Amino acid sequence: MNAPVQIDFVNATDAKAILADVAAGLRAASIVPYIGPGLAELSRPDVPTTPEALSAFFASKVALPRRAKSNAWAAAQHIEINKHRSTVTALMAQAFARPVEPTALHDHLASLSLPIIVDVWYDGAMRGALDKRDGWGEVQGITRASIGENRWYRFYDQVGQEVDGVVADGWATVLYKPHGGVQPAKNFLISDADYVEALTEIDIQTPIPDIIKERRIGQSFLFIGCRFNDQLLRSYARQIIKRSAKTHYAIVDLDALSRNELRFLREQGLTPLAIGLPRAVEILLTH
Repeated sequence: MNAPVQIDFVNATDAKAILADVAAGLRAASIVPYIGPGLAELSRPDVPTTPEALSAFFASKVALPRRAKSNAWAAAQHIEINKHRSTVTALMAQAFARPVEPTALHDHLASLSLPIIVDVWYDGAMRGALDKRDGWGEVQGITRASIGENRWYRFYDQVGQEVDGVVADGWATVLYKPHGGVQPAKNFLISDADYVEALTEIDIQTPIPDIIKERRIGQSFLFIGCRFNDQLLRSYARQIIKRSAKTHYAIVDLDALSRNELRFLREQGLTPLAIGLPRAVEILLTH
């Protein structure tokens, strides 16, 4: 029988003090926010906010085999094989068609001079918050399936125009969407095929833009609204924080964590803050 994963959690009382320091680190641009769909979920959007909800959306549109009904990546792969890649893109665009209202924390993060903001879901809430200021742009991961290009990502300025990567050097803030996003150009990494090459290459950092590699040096990361209950999600998080600072934080729901998530937190040395996300957001906004 496997022994339970041992990890020390920071309780809500101590988490408040740590988050107050993290809030100061965000203002000082020494901590990078790593945003998962849980943050946008606070605004109760009419879009999927978990991979499971996304797979349920696919299942409502296309008949799926049993194994794909609870796995968004397998569902997208089934649709891509049996329909067409364009069908996957169209369904993703439909799933995320309704605008997601930025939360107060999205707006707060947008107001700071953060060198990087990582957003690992497909909605446009963070872009919407950044739209209220100048001096930023976005880099998105793209599918390499059938595009005939030797590229892993594309750069977009704040009005959504694709630009050369050299332009990004002048941006005060880079929004990094490693899995793509509905805005501005409906880039989506979602099917198993999309990730075959990416997961093969990510260990040597090839799919990660140079500007992200450069700007993460010396930075700590704060994981907000993230789950690590899939190997794909863990792999991306592990590689994105590589060669950064040694101290990182994750706001977690202690009762919801799987064994693999606990192991990931321990292996990566993330400080798990066992505090409700709404309360954590309140602390980050007021300290």
